[in-house]
Amino acid sequence: MAYEIDLAGKTAVITGSNSGIGLGIAWEFARAGADIVLNSYSDAEDDHALAQKIADETGVNARYIQADMSKGEQCRNLITQAGRCDILVNNAGIQHVAPIPEFPQDKWDAIIAINMSSAFHTTAAALPKMRQFGWGRVINVASAHGLTASPFKSAYVTAKHGVVGLTKVTALETAKEPITCNAICPGYVLTPLVESQIPDTAEKYGMTEEEAKEKVILERQPSKEFATVEQIGGTATFLCSDAASQITGTTISVDGGWTAL
Repeated sequence: MAYEIDLAGKTAVITGSNSGIGLGIAWEFARAGADIVLNSYSDAEDDHALAQKIADETGVNARYIQADMSKGEQCRNLITQAGRCDILVNNAGIQHVAPIPEFPQDKWDAIIAINMSSAFHTTAAALPKMRQFGWGRVINVASAHGLTASPFKSAYVTAKHGVVGLTKVTALETAKEPITCNAICPGYVLTPLVESQIPDTAEKYGMTEEEAKEKVILERQPSKEFATVEQIGGTATFLCSDAASQITGTTISVDGGWTAL
């Protein structure tokens, strides 16, 4: 039996998706035929133009809905405004690095809210819609830091471990339904933000850009290669296929061997 990935007729809501991993996932879903709801905290013309570009190039319906993922009510309202949510990708996230004694309280609160609590709120709002239509996929973009830790990233590591735990609970609560929940755990991904940091890192350490990538940025990634947003999008699309219908409650690492160490 050959499995084809055809998401026509499905609507995918992707949080934090006007750039980077979220946008990469949105494009792959659209290429597979899903209608798309993009999201971020901003509400600029470029955000709506991005949704229109996806629609124009793939032929699906695509729109942009602004919502602040640090606010539980806005997380839930995003799902309400979407109208339909067959596929939910919890991707929104921020980062701050500091030792625990110096970690600002407001940064801790924001990271926990955006990286972890938002996934709870959107999932709580989306599951009834998935049950209404008899099918659903929840995909949480966690991180290698959802499975391991690094110093100075207390809030991020805590939030991503929490997302992995929420993934397992969601899977158990939906195990007897045609709904699955899994977490993708990327290592370092070549997003525009990461790409822009390479020259500064090279200058800081007096290295070539290639040396900076291999010895500094990708120090913990054994492959010494970035994952791409297209690869993360492809993994997410696979999780929406019939071939993945019995994959639930687990993590899929896309980290070049990081968590194998």
